[in-house]
Amino acid sequence: MPSVKLDIMSDPICPWCYIGKAHLDRALAQHPDHPFQIEWHPFQLNPDMPSGGMDRRAYLEGKFGGKEGAVRAYAPVVENAQKAGLKINFEGMKRTPNTLDAHRLIHWAGIEGRQTAAVSALFKAYFVDTRDIGDAEVLADIADGIEMDASVVTRLLHSDADVQAIRDRDAHSREMGISSVPTFIVGGRHAVPGAQPPELWGQVITELMAESES
Repeated sequence: MPSVKLDIMSDPICPWCYIGKAHLDRALAQHPDHPFQIEWHPFQLNPDMPSGGMDRRAYLEGKFGGKEGAVRAYAPVVENAQKAGLKINFEGMKRTPNTLDAHRLIHWAGIEGRQTAAVSALFKAYFVDTRDIGDAEVLADIADGIEMDASVVTRLLHSDADVQAIRDRDAHSREMGISSVPTFIVGGRHAVPGAQPPELWGQVITELMAESES
């Protein structure tokens, strides 16, 4: 059947994006003949984050009004991550990074056909290994782990390459009315917001395949 574009707006520090990808991955594994051709797009949850990131406790207090507010906000995340079979090491996270450079890495990985591998590696680095994915050395190491040339990535990260392009693409998504991530756009037509369960994706895939046969 013809391929169907699945555009995903996401941020590597967004826990719902991490959960949403796990649900989608499960559905794709159950439907190996799925028609999706996936492309990841940049959306920064915190576009005004200082370039070096900030202390996570200060970030949470600023965003949720203190530890109790953060705990309340993250309770459904923890519950849904467990259901998806994911571990998130919130205790180990010390800094909240600026994700502009992580989005640049995802973009460059896409040119080499390794985009989903980059997204997976960034999620693991941040949520499981609690690494600072705003740090150029960490990003170069992640690139190396998915068989990209770390020295080229390092050189690019220390330049302004694609910085404006990422900002423009992020702005374009907001102009389209996207205000939260993950947002999935199926076939350039239907927007599916949030971390949807594998069953919903299974249904979408089944319907697309039926449409192509009719």
